Amino acid sequence: MAVKFFGQFMVEQGIITSSALLDAINLQDKNNLKLGEMAVTMGLITSADIQRAHNAQMSRDMKLGDLLVEMGFLTLAQLNDIIIRQKNTHLYIGEALVQVGALTSDQLQNHLDAFKADQAKYISNGIELPITTTNNAIWEMTADLTYKMVTRVLDLKFRPGACTPVTVITANFMLAAMDFSGDVEARYLISVSEGLQKAIAKAILHEESVDAEPLEVLEDTVMEFINVVCGNVAAKASQMGVIMNINPPVSLHPPAAGLTIPEGHTALSFPIHIEDGDTLELLLVIKN
Repeated sequence: MAVKFFGQFMVEQGIITSSALLDAINLQDKNNLKLGEMAVTMGLITSADIQRAHNAQMSRDMKLGDLLVEMGFLTLAQLNDIIIRQKNTHLYIGEALVQVGALTSDQLQNHLDAFKADQAKYISNGIELPITTTNNAIWEMTADLTYKMVTRVLDLKFRPGACTPVTVITANFMLAAMDFSGDVEARYLISVSEGLQKAIAKAILHEESVDAEPLEVLEDTVMEFINVVCGNVAAKASQMGVIMNINPPVSLHPPAAGLTIPEGHTALSFPIHIEDGDTLELLLVIKN
């Protein structure tokens, strides 16, 4: 995989061990509080307030902090205080590796420079589509909202890969799809591995483990996720003057050879590289 995270790069280069990286990640998890967790720690709101805001966020394209202010749980001044404290206490993975003794501070800077050089060709300042259509803005918005919901709903750290056209949808453990109709016609798909299916289920069901859940429930959570994303996409499209009707989501299990894109359609792949090394793939099959 070309797109990498710093910790993954360091392990692949043989500079640190997987065990040291895990120690550093655990230290990060203990230190880096999410905005809601920081607000609760500061005594400004309750966990119940956070849950209400998260529920509202499923259908609103808003950052959690802005939504908490809009709902009256925080003042703007309180939100700014939380953000400042988050920035001042944030522990980056490189710093965490130094703290667990895997690197020295001098070594860290040299390895960061090497990592940046390695990844320079994969860094993008925005969503760039390899095609030009009258609806490019809609598909860029669709990808952008997907990225936002991967962060807000699934709480997964990721790096987006470059969008590329494809002629075949590669088989995976599961695909979930939703069709758009109206001013544009397209199919929205999310392709996931077994591990990512469980990660999505944990986030949607708010459970630490989903190993005991039947496959049908796990598939339903992936479909619920795209239901949330596409609901937001349709609402945003309406604001842009474009009608996008959505149909109920379906689960797909393509054959090993994958699914061939039908004639008269263009398919775009947006790889979403998750921090643990797995890849979630967004696919848009657009009618020409």
